[in-house]
Amino acid sequence: MERGTNDSQALALDAADPLARFRERFYLLPGRIYLDGNSLGLLSRDAESETLRALEQWKTLGIDGWLGADPPWFALGEDLGVLVAPLVGAEPEAVVVTGSTTVNQHALTATFYRPRGARRSIVATALDFPSDVYALQSLIRLHGGDPRHDLVLVPSRDGRTIEEDDVIAALGRDVALALLPAVLYRSGQLLDMPRLAAEAQARGIPLGFDCAHSIGAVPHRFDEWGVDWAFWCSYKYLNAGPGATGGLYVNRRHWGAAPGLAGWWGYDKSQQFDMVHDWHGAAAAGAWQISTPPLLATTPLRGSLRLFHEAGIAALRAKSQAQTDYLARLLEQTGLTAPPYNFAIGTPRQPERRGGHLAVEHSDAPRIARALKARGIIPDFRAPNVIRLAPAPLYTTYHELWRTAEALCEIINTGEHLRLAEGRELVA
Repeated sequence: MERGTNDSQALALDAADPLARFRERFYLLPGRIYLDGNSLGLLSRDAESETLRALEQWKTLGIDGWLGADPPWFALGEDLGVLVAPLVGAEPEAVVVTGSTTVNQHALTATFYRPRGARRSIVATALDFPSDVYALQSLIRLHGGDPRHDLVLVPSRDGRTIEEDDVIAALGRDVALALLPAVLYRSGQLLDMPRLAAEAQARGIPLGFDCAHSIGAVPHRFDEWGVDWAFWCSYKYLNAGPGATGGLYVNRRHWGAAPGLAGWWGYDKSQQFDMVHDWHGAAAAGAWQISTPPLLATTPLRGSLRLFHEAGIAALRAKSQAQTDYLARLLEQTGLTAPPYNFAIGTPRQPERRGGHLAVEHSDAPRIARALKARGIIPDFRAPNVIRLAPAPLYTTYHELWRTAEALCEIINTGEHLRLAEGRELVA
């Protein structure tokens, strides 16, 4: 790639971008290009204002904020669930904002994993996020099983992606539950969720999806697809802040089931403060709440969701696909995927198989990622060789992607990454 390659196309794309107006509503990092929104989204002014409003209500109302705040804190999880529901294609009562990713996974898998006789296996994939696997291993042990035999991790044929045919082949008569990622966290592959949900349902296998890397980046239609249950975080594409409260979905056909991990916040709201010991869960997904919601980790989501509703998830998805495609074409058409640069794209090129980020592979990825950061371009690294670049359609410009490709070229040309110590940062 020639230094000084013309950037006119990028500037033209930015000038025509119908979502460009949302960029000014975020606190951008001065002098930096932020491409790590798939790990932690940036703060918006909308999320900030909701947080400050919650602090003011706490300051002026004290405990009366549970019912007297605007909106009341007591139904915060359900109220926000109504706002999240359109992003995942669900009826409002099927979604609740609660817990964290792995806590919600535990709550849901503890409900739907019912091993009986020979039917006790759990199907996941060999490319799952580690926390999902740890939680499944512990669930199997709690039921007296052995993860070495009872956890089936569908292998990858290429080390990057998972073939849906291989998942379906693993859904045998011995399977009691399946949990799959909507988007693979390394490569960014988007799985065919409707097909997998239909195949699992035909076999009587409860199937859930970890949507941490798809919520806010990819539209879903859980109700239409017949997905049993799903869970996600809110701090990546949803931009709700570090450790923000997550969310979960439970299909209507499972409402009324006893949660595997019950807690008082899942009780029927009209009777919750009767303080009786007999369980009477909420009528819908709210029953899977466990503990009191953390107000200050939850309220930023309301402001962030305002942006999503104004922009529209379909428009956000269209720009996300366009930007990841533009970045991939920049790398391919300017020679960065050939010697001496030797970058590779680990994300499927078909738009329908691609989530919200691009996996750029290189044998020296840890040092190149750190060299990018030293230049003010913020990616992240996933072992062993992936630099994840995530354009956030609410605030990333095409010109920033063009500058990133230029930087990758210059880093290799100058060898500046070779002057860095080997290895990665503690938080990559």
